[in-house]
Amino acid sequence: MEWKIPLSDIDLDDEEIEAVTKVLKSKWLSMGPVTQKFEKEFADYLGVKHAFGVSSGTAALHIALKALGIEEGDEVIVPSLTFVATANSVLYCGAKPIFADIISLNNFNISPDDILEKITNKTKAITVVHYGGYPCDMDAIMEIAKAHNLKVIEDAAHAPGAEYKGKKCGTIGDVGCFSFFANKNLVTGEGGMIVTNDDALAEKIRIIRSHGMTTLTWDRHKGHAHSYDVVDMGFNYRINEMASAIGLVQLKRLDGNNEKRREIVEEYKKRLEKISRISVPFKNYKEKPSYHIFPILLAEDISRNEFIDKLKEKGIQTSIHYPPIHLFTYYRNKFGFEEGMLPKTEFVGEHEVTLPLYPMMREENVEYIINHIRG
Repeated sequence: MEWKIPLSDIDLDDEEIEAVTKVLKSKWLSMGPVTQKFEKEFADYLGVKHAFGVSSGTAALHIALKALGIEEGDEVIVPSLTFVATANSVLYCGAKPIFADIISLNNFNISPDDILEKITNKTKAITVVHYGGYPCDMDAIMEIAKAHNLKVIEDAAHAPGAEYKGKKCGTIGDVGCFSFFANKNLVTGEGGMIVTNDDALAEKIRIIRSHGMTTLTWDRHKGHAHSYDVVDMGFNYRINEMASAIGLVQLKRLDGNNEKRREIVEEYKKRLEKISRISVPFKNYKEKPSYHIFPILLAEDISRNEFIDKLKEKGIQTSIHYPPIHLFTYYRNKFGFEEGMLPKTEFVGEHEVTLPLYPMMREENVEYIINHIRG
């Protein structure tokens, strides 16, 4: 159906079209000079030493775990209130995801206290997700990781431009992983980025990203190498030049569009204060979010399906972020997970609704949505 107000929309114009057209005219479409420029500018933006363009945020997560040495028999602590790729990437390495609960019904990020409870002698890493673009409690998480000799992967798919105590999300743990999927703050359609300040880890990431090969096609095209060796079991996780061209344009707009998102969120909050039985998480949040999505929490006596259907009738698209991963059929069957394991996560999974949020929204759009919520 055609939505009057979609859940998300992309800020694209002729500049992206021109950038992609230039790549097509160059006839070099696979990873090459445009990607190198995108990687450098993204690294400079974050203030990080190394950035590698990849085919998706999922690919970034898989590479990160493999580069950190996660293997069969290991455990990785992850949130359940996230997209399934966060946990699936652990399975790709033959390891087991151990799910931790969220902090509270006001803060949907992974709980440092529950992380502590879930550590065993098999635990090798923690993957955190900056839910909705709101930074996790990284000081507490990094302290736990240091005390228990654990690696930290930041799933920053929601958080390009978000900051925790002045540091960009994705640069605080051992590795940061970004997604540039079509609904993200920075869009390339498909694509992602993996970043690190660790030189040795960066070399592993570079090798794993492209079949375990020591040189790339672009290196050989430029005459920098005659042949190549394969030194690890790598993957075909490379980004392409068209996506990188779009990413370069989108990166210039990121901060401005995040600010527009913030303004829409503030308008939502102001209007929702007057409506009972609906709460807004991350109230009075101290850090700098990227405002990827706008979640609300319905009271127990409100039927979420009826709420969603009512807005749908008015042309307002909504979503759910997220059905908890540990309750998916595959995870129940594989690991025997059951309801009641993560009570706060499960409550949010049953009562959360995501309202539309994108940079081109206007105050009258918010007013339209709130009027139909109220009515």
